[in-house]
This record gives sequence, structure tokens and C-alpha cells, in this order.
Amino acid sequence: MGTATCRAAALGSLVVIGAAGCGTARQLPSHSALTAAPSASIRAQAPPAGWHGSRIGSGAVLFYPPSWKRARGDAGTATATLEGAGRRLLGYLNITPQQADETLANWSRFRVSHNRREGEKEVTREAVLRQVRFRTGTGTCVRDRYTTASGARYIELACLVHGSAATSVIIAASPRANWSSVSPSLYRALSAMTT
Repeated sequence: MGTATCRAAALGSLVVIGAAGCGTARQLPSHSALTAAPSASIRAQAPPAGWHGSRIGSGAVLFYPPSWKRARGDAGTATATLEGAGRRLLGYLNITPQQADETLANWSRFRVSHNRREGEKEVTREAVLRQVRFRTGTGTCVRDRYTTASGARYIELACLVHGSAATSVIIAASPRANWSSVSPSLYRALSAMTT
């Protein structure tokens, strides 16, 4: 899943964030230190008015708020980022086609192992949701946290979504320090994606 890992540049420094996908009609288990709110959830629904959409070759669509910017990513993927002062990366969204032998059944193990192979450290799986209903498919989602080689700490929601036409991976991530303020937009983007 090499192309499923995207890299975003912020002020010329490379911040590595794994790419994959997530969405659900049920609540992710809360973790008091990490969740924006215990009730934060992903519910399959159309994107809010004014949100942008980026379609990839498989037909999957990533939706993101108007304050976010489309960013460069691997060929065949779509990426959007939210930047703060000094172009500091605050939020990350990416959608990509299925790349390897990941399945809905093995996704919770596959994603964590993938992050470790990519060089992430302190990778910790926090929650897994199976049989998550998306607008146009069903998926398995993993919430994990990790530290990059540069020392940046992230929380990500990574989902593998099997749709009628294709299987896609969607990633929603934010630095741990910004999770509370950014995660509502991440959850909403995951709720809106189609595959």
C-alpha cells in the first residue's frame, strides 16, 4: 500500500501521515484524552452546502470544508489539508483506491502493521468498528495514534470501505494537540465520502 501513504509539506518540512479511509453510522468508542466530544460520531449523510468534492479514478469522492485546501498526493488519490498559522498542518484528509491485500476482515491489523512498516513509532490502536454503513458502501474503521519520525504526534481515523463499484481507503488525521477542534470536520468528511 505504498501509494496509500501520502506526504504533506508544511513550510518545507515533510510531515508523514498514513493514508486510508473511514466512515460509520455508529459512534467510535470515546477516549477521554483524545476525542473532541464523547458523542462525536460518523453518520452517513450528504456533505454540507459549500463543501468541495474531489473524485478519484475509481469513482470515490472525498468531500472537505471550504476552509481546507486541495493538496498534492500520490497519483490516483485525493488529499485535502487544513493549515494554521505559519502553514502548520492541522488537519488531513485522503482517499485512495485499495492498494494491496487489505480486507474488511483484516483491516484493524493491516492498518496498524502498515503504519509501523512506514516508520511510524508508538503506533497504538484505540478503537475498531466493523460493518460501518457509509453512503455507498460498508467498511471497517480503525482509530489509532502514532508518532512520526520527526516527532509529530497524530490521531487518525482510517477506514477501508467496500462500495458497489470499488473499495477505497480514507484517512482523516490531526495532530493530537488539535484533535478537539479539528475532529468534528474530520468526522463530517468521513460521513460524506462515497465510493
